Amino acid sequence: MFKTILRAVARPAAVTLLLAASATASAGQWVVEPLDVEGTLVEAVGPAERCLSKFGGTISGHGKSVMMGGNVVFIATDCITPVGPLFNFSGGKFIVMTTSGDQIFANYSGQFVPTGEGAKYVFSGATFQVTGGTGKFKMVTGGGSLTGGEDMSTGHGNIKLTGNVQYFKK
Repeated sequence: MFKTILRAVARPAAVTLLLAASATASAGQWVVEPLDVEGTLVEAVGPAERCLSKFGGTISGHGKSVMMGGNVVFIATDCITPVGPLFNFSGGKFIVMTTSGDQIFANYSGQFVPTGEGAKYVFSGATFQVTGGTGKFKMVTGGGSLTGGEDMSTGHGNIKLTGNVQYFKK
């Protein structure tokens, strides 16, 4: 142990170089940025053993996100509980992925309410909570609201996630 300390004292230029390299490798900062994901989706609903209601949905879609660098794809699953003309969705798990493979994970819940136009419904009181990510979004946190809607007869719809996230940006 003492030899290591003495070598460091004897070679200050080498120590300075190592410290500079270490600082460069960890360069970056925590940032808070607005998260925006907007796109189209298709949902398939049906039996879901994972759900207390035994009924759930699987969503796939694509869109854009300025914060995530452009084009994104997403998948999601949730549990659906009919309550009169409304549908509560809970236990939702959402993954948004960039074209480079970076991902953001989120939980979500809310309600679908009828618009009065055929089988068209819109989100009401829907929120998401970011739970993590991969790549440049490895330690991301945050949350926000979900807006959009869906034609329940076709499963086609649109979605928009709007909120803020915090992550370490290199």
